[in-house]
Amino acid sequence: MFIAGAWSEAKSGAEFGVLNPATGEEITTVPDGGQEAAKRAIDAAHAAFQSWKHTTAYQRAEILRRAYDLMIERKEHLARTMTEEQGKPIKAARTEVQYGADYLLWFAEEAKRNYGETIPSARADQRFIVLHQPVGVVAAITPWNYPVSMITRKVGPALAAGCTVVLKPAEATPLCAIETFKILIDAGVPDGVINLVTALDPKPIGEEFCTNPKVRKLTFTGSTAVGRMLAGKAAANMKRVSCELGGHAPFMVFKDADPVHAAKGAQAVKFLNTGQACISPNRMYVHKSAEDAFLSTLSSRVSKLKAGSGFEEGVAIGPLVNPAAVDKVARQVEDAAAKGAEIVTGGKRLTEGDLGRGYFYAPTVLHGVDPSMDIYREETFGPVAPVITFEDEEEALALANDTEYGLAAYVYTRDITRAMRMFEGLEFGIIGINDINPTSAAAPFGGWKNSGLGREGAREGLGEYLETKMGGFSI
Repeated sequence: MFIAGAWSEAKSGAEFGVLNPATGEEITTVPDGGQEAAKRAIDAAHAAFQSWKHTTAYQRAEILRRAYDLMIERKEHLARTMTEEQGKPIKAARTEVQYGADYLLWFAEEAKRNYGETIPSARADQRFIVLHQPVGVVAAITPWNYPVSMITRKVGPALAAGCTVVLKPAEATPLCAIETFKILIDAGVPDGVINLVTALDPKPIGEEFCTNPKVRKLTFTGSTAVGRMLAGKAAANMKRVSCELGGHAPFMVFKDADPVHAAKGAQAVKFLNTGQACISPNRMYVHKSAEDAFLSTLSSRVSKLKAGSGFEEGVAIGPLVNPAAVDKVARQVEDAAAKGAEIVTGGKRLTEGDLGRGYFYAPTVLHGVDPSMDIYREETFGPVAPVITFEDEEEALALANDTEYGLAAYVYTRDITRAMRMFEGLEFGIIGINDINPTSAAAPFGGWKNSGLGREGAREGLGEYLETKMGGFSI
């Protein structure tokens, strides 16, 4: 752990193992900190905030710029750490490191754009001035599926704003967090400004984050169930909260779209990170006239995806994060098949040879999925593409919006008026129109409904870590 500028073990001496999901083997052990460690980290962050908040935006920007340069220099080391610990293919891991570094660079620049304003008054002797100041100590909880970029997406704007941070990374991927912290430390972040607590049981850490009065902001990325619980506890103590939670993205292919092009896009985004992405499409709504060409292209491409260790040449499908994740995917596929869905390709656990040592499930395409099936309602977080046909645009929009989630949605059409209707009508925070990668450090990321609160990235991302102060001056 890293607390008050020093690497440390848990006071109890407890540790837990970090596993390689492709082999099931232990990589190493890390400290198993508890509530006591979280409290020490919060105290350190609170003490450091008293001086860090007075640094200039230019000083903070310079540190973040150095961190960006170091992350690029160490890209290969970070990527290999990620592939070993999290499982994603090495090419995808390199892409994520670049994406994570982009947030450091963006917020290095955005730190200098924390503008205030003056507001006219009805009184001749009065002036209103507004400024934005750092909220204080930020408690951050990050997920395992994007174990580097989700850290920089939170820590970057927090530091740019002048906040101090305590990070609890996912218990499955603490090594990526440690390597990311080494970069921030080497970039010159002062002692106590960033703190890292690793723990096998996240509950005591979350409890301390939500109840400790020195924490003024909680930022969380993870499941909707956990996000609701944390947001409720934090709100009870009047803390600022931002959450990026689950998704159940529709992927809509209209009759005027090129079904082959759409299927290629669907395969690329659905099976990214083995389907373990919150913006991964979970429901593929395809117009009846495009069904045959779309399904044929999709299933052909999916059947050729190679599963295995992310270090192997040509591997596109890595392991799922743990046995429970494999069980969930298998349950959803079995339920759909029992209720009438056709398994076009895949549909089984992969246990042949070395695959049997890890947590692998075959990339799968289901056809004939309907609302009676679990996979229609539940987020899968795995390599399964459910295909549903429709005939009417209005019906498709209603089906796409019929979910408690509202993170990402995808639309394939060559009709600009339809594209605009879908963009305006879909109840989601991120819409890709003929675009399977509608994300960037410069663009706001976040969802509607039960997919979260607040935005990350863009200018909105900095605002999540700032308080607004207004002064009325009588002259």
